[in-house]
Amino acid sequence: MHIDLSGRTALVTGSTQGIGAAIATGLARSGAHVAVNGRSRSSVEAAADKLRGEVDGARVTSVAADLSTEEGAARVVDLLPEVDILVNNLGIFGARPALEITDEEWRRYFEVNVLAAVRLTRAYLPGMTARSWGRVQYIASDSAVVTPAEMIHYGVSKTALLAVSRGFAKEAAGTGVTVNSVIAGPTHTGGVEDFVYELVDRELPWEEGAARVHAQAPPPVAAAAADRAGGDREHGGLPQLAVRVGDHGRRPARRRRLRGRHPALKGMAPPSRRGLL
Repeated sequence: MHIDLSGRTALVTGSTQGIGAAIATGLARSGAHVAVNGRSRSSVEAAADKLRGEVDGARVTSVAADLSTEEGAARVVDLLPEVDILVNNLGIFGARPALEITDEEWRRYFEVNVLAAVRLTRAYLPGMTARSWGRVQYIASDSAVVTPAEMIHYGVSKTALLAVSRGFAKEAAGTGVTVNSVIAGPTHTGGVEDFVYELVDRELPWEEGAARVHAQAPPPVAAAAADRAGGDREHGGLPQLAVRVGDHGRRPARRRRLRGRHPALKGMAPPSRRGLL
């Protein structure tokens, strides 16, 4: 299935690698003008160049800004006054014993994982509704509904995104703009790989390293390693996510309810042991 997004502008936050980069690639292949975002100019330019090399004729804009700050969000809006598709993918994750998560860490996770998305939605949603077309997508996690003890701060931030998307969906009801969340399961990205290799020797082949983590690591890390030991590192489990952003264009505008379902992923550990995106 090919969805034509020609003439549409898409901003994908946190898109220099991993899931965000895969989404940006899918949108570019569908004809959208894609804005790649990250904090450093060098990483953003490298990701933009890679995207141009992978997609013939891709229209790509580089947007370097720290979206966890008001100044960073303002910079993005200045560079891109209007977007048709906003994919709020930016997020950080990590494991820490529940009672050792400091106030500073709680605030950081909220600023990066939640408030950055809220700021951009607040900035771009009015223009989308005025044009009677737009797509706002939040990348949540199964940690939003099955929160691991070692990642409470992360899980809470992803649960917040479900509430945020539901609220903004109601705000946009009947305007031709849709607002949704994707509850993603464990995905073999560069970030997850780095996380796993913090616990084992990086010189080991990925499959062997993942097996050791599965045997020794905290449950959420073990679940991710086991599930994606042989997965596609570049695209993880979401190769078609970007295309689905445009799929709603063929449906009539109507009030949409959040339909988040916990993914049934083959080989997963029991629910109490699940959770790493």
